[in-house]
Amino acid sequence: MSTETVPRTVRIAGVLTTLQAVAALVFVVALLVRSASSDLGGVGQLERGETWGEAGYYALLASGVLAAGIGLIKGKHWARTPALLLQLLLLGTAWYAAGPSGRPLIGLIIAVPAVAVLWFLFNREGREWSFHASMAPDARED
Repeated sequence: MSTETVPRTVRIAGVLTTLQAVAALVFVVALLVRSASSDLGGVGQLERGETWGEAGYYALLASGVLAAGIGLIKGKHWARTPALLLQLLLLGTAWYAAGPSGRPLIGLIIAVPAVAVLWFLFNREGREWSFHASMAPDARED
């Protein structure tokens, strides 16, 4: 039985995904800091509890993204699908930011790492690594 090597591209995708999770956690901290201010401001009326709920929701999502990023860094096959799904969702967000919202710079900042992670996971090494997980142990041709 041989030990499997995790391709460098998969580890890079894991690092980028982990950085996306860290950015989401920074957003969570910003929400919590905002909820501590006396004037919540913003669009409409925001209650403190609503801001805490929003922060909790994003913290839960960021935790899942962080788990997927660390999983890719460690070479865990289960982490590939959540990371890919996240990148596709981020591409939709980037399109909306760049197009209908009229914020092309924000759209670009969101899209570039998402496209990079998709490329790293769909290139030859990433595909071969992911296909290795689905092989039955007795199906190897030695």
